[in-house]
Amino acid sequence: MIEQTILNNLINNEKFTRKVLPFIKPEYFQDRTQRLTFEHIDDYVKRFNNIPTKEALTIEIDNSKLSEDQFELCSNLVNDLILKEKSDDDWLLEKTEKWCQDKAVYNAIMQSIQIIDGKSSKTTNALPEILSDALSVSFDTHIGHDFLEDAEERFEFYNRVEDRIPFDLELMNKITKGGLPKKTLNVALAGTGVGKSLFMCHMAAANLSEGKNVLYITMEMAEEKIAERIDANLLNVPVQELPDLPKNLYDDKIDRLRAKTPGKLIIKEYPTATAGVGHFRHLLNELKLKRNFTPDIIYVDYLNICVSMRMKYGASVNSYTIVKAIAEELRGLAVERNVPIVSATQTTRSGFTNSDPGLEDTSESFGLPATADFMFALINTEDMEALDQIMVKQLKNRYNDPTISKRFVLGIDRAKMRLYDVEQSAQEDILDGPIMDNTTFGERWEEEGGKHQNRTSTLKF
Repeated sequence: MIEQTILNNLINNEKFTRKVLPFIKPEYFQDRTQRLTFEHIDDYVKRFNNIPTKEALTIEIDNSKLSEDQFELCSNLVNDLILKEKSDDDWLLEKTEKWCQDKAVYNAIMQSIQIIDGKSSKTTNALPEILSDALSVSFDTHIGHDFLEDAEERFEFYNRVEDRIPFDLELMNKITKGGLPKKTLNVALAGTGVGKSLFMCHMAAANLSEGKNVLYITMEMAEEKIAERIDANLLNVPVQELPDLPKNLYDDKIDRLRAKTPGKLIIKEYPTATAGVGHFRHLLNELKLKRNFTPDIIYVDYLNICVSMRMKYGASVNSYTIVKAIAEELRGLAVERNVPIVSATQTTRSGFTNSDPGLEDTSESFGLPATADFMFALINTEDMEALDQIMVKQLKNRYNDPTISKRFVLGIDRAKMRLYDVEQSAQEDILDGPIMDNTTFGERWEEEGGKHQNRTSTLKF
């Protein structure tokens, strides 16, 4: 019985006692003898800051003036509290937490029934708080970082190599210090047709090649269309030529790819604006159960056409609130599942024609860049398109100094849905100051004499 195991460890395992005692309540024990015994253990630890011996616990129970029968029952229970063999600490903590959660919910439901039946002094207004408190039971033992006492732990953190999902692009790795950390939300900002999906398809293909498990969630294109783009990238075949590829040659390329990587890539399509984090969480559970698949990284194509699980459009809920909520929910999922999530968002109408977009050009909600850990713009102009290049501009970066390589170019092969590093000479004319755009603001700036002022930089090709 779990109650007996918990009581055994409360007087024999000090580490366990100090972790769980703040979360266990006497009413979790349905048996009166166990409840009384726990109350005396709890009282002793609070008074003397130490776990009681069986002799001390028996004396405390004797001094509590219980009836002779109840004293005998408690004494017998204490005598039986013998830790024959030590349980696995992680297992014991998990089972104790689950027991506390189950008991808290059960007690809350029974208390709610009493209120509804009019057998309690409380009113139905108390029900939400009662149920909320029960559902929030959790063994959160972290109560803050002690600056002086935890200095050694902090130093180890400074020198710890963080587990990241690397890019296959040199400058993307440089600005993120080696790739995307877990528990983060990363967003690409670009106009329609610039290459948001291409970027994510390329990265998904690169992750798979490195042996990672990848989940690609699409709400913009069909599963087959996303798979087609990744096929073009990995098989080194232009996307237009895939239908003409002989079946035996296609199978041979797929077999070689399968032998090369232990990773898996799952592509899941949802109708536009019908799925959100709740659906994604259910999908992750289904994949783990049915395919033994747990992703190392998740792509969501794209954020603005997800739905929020907390908020719905209405008279008092606008796009700013909705998109911010979606971003927060996605980042929460990243933390919950211990993975980086990569998504994208559109620019505003003025940002679409801007060759130097900023965070203010994020469409619908500025709450999105406020939530994201890493955000960058993908910029395409006629000159860059002629050179098969695309520019990346850092907009927000929690991993590194965003002024380092603030702007740089990547090569782009749209036929094979692929990005690649370009020669260093292609980066030499790109400076980190602002670049004049071709919006009405830029035209007005020129008309008012801006061309006679000192410009920080220009973009040359």
